[in-house]
Amino acid sequence: MVTFSAFADEIAPDLDVQMETCQAGGIRCIDVRAIDGKNVSAMTVKEAALYGRRLKDRGFKVPCIGSPIGKIRISDDFDAHLELLRHCCRVAAAFGTRLVRVFSFYPSPGAKIMDQRREVMDRMARMVELAEAEGAVLMHENERAIYGARPEGVKDLFATIRSDNFKSIFDPANFVTEGVAPYDGAWAKGLDSLTDYFHIKDKLPAADVCVPAGQGAGQLDRIFADLKARNWSGYMTLEPHMQVAGQFSGFTGPELFARAVRGLRLLCDRAGIEYG
Repeated sequence: MVTFSAFADEIAPDLDVQMETCQAGGIRCIDVRAIDGKNVSAMTVKEAALYGRRLKDRGFKVPCIGSPIGKIRISDDFDAHLELLRHCCRVAAAFGTRLVRVFSFYPSPGAKIMDQRREVMDRMARMVELAEAEGAVLMHENERAIYGARPEGVKDLFATIRSDNFKSIFDPANFVTEGVAPYDGAWAKGLDSLTDYFHIKDKLPAADVCVPAGQGAGQLDRIFADLKARNWSGYMTLEPHMQVAGQFSGFTGPELFARAVRGLRLLCDRAGIEYG
């Protein structure tokens, strides 16, 4: 079965509004990225524990936190960033999860990220080593313009760094942004066997914002048909980006969020995938 979750900060900054809107849509999981305008990386462990208690009291589970770790340039201070990752692992634990979303770095000014492979792998390996020590699992997202933006980069990361504490998130809209057909050029080219988690947003090429799942170029019908054939189970986290699609966050609002939920349900229904 597929379990729906959401980046609920796309609904509103206020946690009560986030929870009310998710409940109205039948969603009982929230991937916490920000609450009250504060990203998880800026929260104290005590704040995270208090927010986590409020979520638990309303019947919500936090499968993963949406950290910005890895969204820095190769030339930026990595030691400080590694300490921030350590903090994020502890914030995740306060929310009751081991999973921390991460990325694989932007290039140094004037460089190409694929030419900085050695530096990327060194940093990612150190991040995974820290996660292993903290009992956390790093969930890599194929964000645009990073080393793992395209299928070849994602496959290289997971062929090079092998750990149960390092897993992959598949984001179809980000592949569309990179000019990659998500099914033909990514899923069917080896990412099917690497994917542990989904971020659900869909997009038309060259568009500034996203559309409900199944209405863009994300080839989600074909991906979902294959998921059904494989009897895949796991989390699908709505990240609709239907009003704002920024580098570190997005915004959708309650009304459009409800449309995004309906789009995901329709995709699952067409594929015959059970969800909850």
